[in-house]
Amino acid sequence: MDGTRVESPCVSHFARVMNTGCDSGHHPSGTSQVVTALRQPPRINLDEDNVKNGLGRLVLTLVKLLHELLERQALRRIDAGYLSDPEIERLGLALMKQAQEIERLRHEFKLDEDDLNLDLGPLGRLL
Repeated sequence: MDGTRVESPCVSHFARVMNTGCDSGHHPSGTSQVVTALRQPPRINLDEDNVKNGLGRLVLTLVKLLHELLERQALRRIDAGYLSDPEIERLGLALMKQAQEIERLRHEFKLDEDDLNLDLGPLGRLL
């Protein structure tokens, strides 16, 4: 950074400087000040729909990952004989309802199945 400083008792002035990336050099009270700001394009698009879908995608990806882990753990317990038949039935119903809710939320956020499967580069696909 090049030592950019904004000195102002007025928060709205600070916000105006930050939003425009530059300042006229004059404080609202009439005193001048030196403000040096780098002119850079905004880095984040805070469109409400994009933020909502991005957050929904992240949360659903994590929920789906946890669901997959729960299913695998359930199969291990069933194969090892740790669960009774009624427990297996309850577990199966719970996992089925969970999968249906994940699908419902995926449709609500207008996400494809592949949107929940992140590419981790050299590690491969998440799910």
